[in-house]
Amino acid sequence: MTTDLVDVKAALTEGLTELHLPTVKRIYEEAARLAERETLSYERYLLDLVTRETQDRRQKRIQRLLRQSRIPAEKALANFNLKRLPPKVALLTKSLLEGDVLDRRDNVLAFGNPGSGKTHLLCAIGQELIARGRRMHFTTSALLVQDLLVAKRDLKLSRFIKKLAHFEGLIIDDLGYVQQSREEMEVLFTLLAERYERGSVFISSNLPFSKWEGIFKDPMTTAAAIDRLVHHCVILELNIPSYRVEQAKQAKEEA
Repeated sequence: MTTDLVDVKAALTEGLTELHLPTVKRIYEEAARLAERETLSYERYLLDLVTRETQDRRQKRIQRLLRQSRIPAEKALANFNLKRLPPKVALLTKSLLEGDVLDRRDNVLAFGNPGSGKTHLLCAIGQELIARGRRMHFTTSALLVQDLLVAKRDLKLSRFIKKLAHFEGLIIDDLGYVQQSREEMEVLFTLLAERYERGSVFISSNLPFSKWEGIFKDPMTTAAAIDRLVHHCVILELNIPSYRVEQAKQAKEEA
């Protein structure tokens, strides 16, 4: 290897480092040899480098978004039996995967008995949206209200809600599963009101709207919360048997 070539490679490596192009820096020599063997044009060689850099960056971004989302990794679409869904819900699910729901800032409300797959379905949709580069976040309603209360106590409620506004879709799991106090529901209502028409909320609940007064503690707050959620929303009704019960029954039959 000539001194001139060594100097060129050193300068190229330095420049690629400064430009933050780690993939190009790693593969450009191998790609150059391949381009020479296949007599590729300079433009095609450059396109191959740019494509690999872009693909690697996209994949790293998706992995970062998945970590930030806190969506349970096991609740992926590949692990969900879509055949269990009612036909209407299956069609709605397919449309939700496109991501238009986030563009419209619509909400998604999943209702059904415990074990019907509400949480898994919303998480699976969330993961698929992240794969499209969208920002999602998962939390349980119990954990969320505790975080909101701590923020309110520390006079940082607005800052915390603004932080959540960074996410295009906020998945709130098990709303109404645990009875909350009036103070807890007040901060939750504040969050829902702030996100109204500004960001999508994905909620799972085993309680129909007719029982939400038990969540928000008074008729006016309940009506206001429901009004904001359903104004722009997609409702998924999972009126299907419990998946866990079905699995237990199947295991018992096979034993």
